[in-house]
Amino acid sequence: MIIIKVGGGKTINWDFIAEDVVYLQKKERVIIVHGASQTRDEIAKKLKTPTKIITSPTGISSVYTDKNAIDVFLMIYPGLVNKKIVAKLQSYGINAVGLSGIDGLLWTGKRKKAVYSKEGNKIKLITNNMTGKVDKVNINLINLLLENKYIPVISPPAMDEEKQIINTDNDWATAVMAGALKIKSMVVLFEAPGLLREFGDESSLVKTVDKNKLDQDMSFAQGRMKKKILGAKEAFRLGLKTMYWSDGRIKHPIIEAINGRGTIIS
Repeated sequence: MIIIKVGGGKTINWDFIAEDVVYLQKKERVIIVHGASQTRDEIAKKLKTPTKIITSPTGISSVYTDKNAIDVFLMIYPGLVNKKIVAKLQSYGINAVGLSGIDGLLWTGKRKKAVYSKEGNKIKLITNNMTGKVDKVNINLINLLLENKYIPVISPPAMDEEKQIINTDNDWATAVMAGALKIKSMVVLFEAPGLLREFGDESSLVKTVDKNKLDQDMSFAQGRMKKKILGAKEAFRLGLKTMYWSDGRIKHPIIEAINGRGTIIS
């Protein structure tokens, strides 16, 4: 069993991903988790509710999620983008089923009662941020689909213990799911050849990273990349053996990743 986590960038090539999934599903069970950040930001801007990014005192960036942001999120992630991905996969003969973390209580967690945002030299307390951290996965639902030859295609959001919708970090939720399902391999695709030591410099690819030295080896990570590191650390803590970070824009992105074209963390 393998998880393919795909970023929400505009240049991700889902035709190339679908071609690889056709091949992979003959050998093992596949779960897909996806983002939709680019489309979310574009639609939010058109709706005059632009995405707001907040940065914690430790330098980790996240999306500020109030009620309006949740509404946009629901339109884009489990709606527009998820269904387009499912339709694309179906066009390749892949029997995909689109789900959000809400469906069947697939992803549940605790809402953060408050978060801190660093604004200049000031630290601001935010209490209306509808975000949370996934800590439980409905593996029965996933296994039911897999046993019947369906491929789950999953996106946020999730639900909290009071059955309220919460935005959640995709990397962390995927890590928790990998642990719950005892998955050993995960491929993470985004708009870069892999982990870059210098942001934007594709020639600065880091080929291998020791999973026990993630903080040390990725001390140069900035912004949302720090969340990917936190997700990776949790995935390895829960039993993952190998994580591949690679390019979602190229031909055979999954196969190339597994063959070592990007960054291998193990």
